[in-house]
Amino acid sequence: MNIEDLNKTQLLLLTILVNFITAIATAVLTVSLLDQAPPTVTQTINHIVERTVETAAQTTQIPGIVTKQTTVIIKDEDLLSAAIAANAARTVYIYKQSTTTPAIATATYIPKARAVVTVTGAALPKEAIIVFPGGVAVPASISRAGATLTIYGFADTAKIPNVSSPDLVKSTDLKQGQTAVGISRDGRATTAIISKVDADGVQADLAGVPAGAGVVNISGDLIGIATGVPGLIASADKILVLLSATSSPAQ
Repeated sequence: MNIEDLNKTQLLLLTILVNFITAIATAVLTVSLLDQAPPTVTQTINHIVERTVETAAQTTQIPGIVTKQTTVIIKDEDLLSAAIAANAARTVYIYKQSTTTPAIATATYIPKARAVVTVTGAALPKEAIIVFPGGVAVPASISRAGATLTIYGFADTAKIPNVSSPDLVKSTDLKQGQTAVGISRDGRATTAIISKVDADGVQADLAGVPAGAGVVNISGDLIGIATGVPGLIASADKILVLLSATSSPAQ
């Protein structure tokens, strides 16, 4: 049969058949090569495959023919790792007069506000030294004080390490069952399920997370500040109130 005698429909079907056979041959060849490839190469390819998902998209050229697109997706563990790293970079320590003495409190840096927030306590000095990860020490002073949280501010000329700034999540946007992430005193990451959200704060059993440490969700957004009371987190709402206050209201 002469190929010139074929009509358009027959040519289309022939093209599809040839593509199908070519795809099968390619797949067989790929599998054969993978079987012969070193383990490290195979692991890399498998890792890439795990991070892709196939979605169907209709072509505009030939009705009824579907092509495949690959979209990179981010796994929950990747989000969690990034959230932990970002939270650790924003965890700072408050010293009274000298960094040669033990820190008196743990705190959380809010880059957008150039402020540090911690749990209110009698031991907090009006003037303090804030030490960032890596050992950078910056003088600060109390700018806002509430019954639950206290905020330290920096001079306009202060040179502060550049770290990512989290979004502050209002308690109305939190739900039971969501994941809360914190960092314990010894630097271990710990997670818990939010069990309750009410006027008292956010409840999640983050064992070992010290008062003043930031608590984030799986995306790295700030849920609130650990209070030191087991299972209780001061919501980000309290931080927003203090940051926007013109005075120092009790909470």
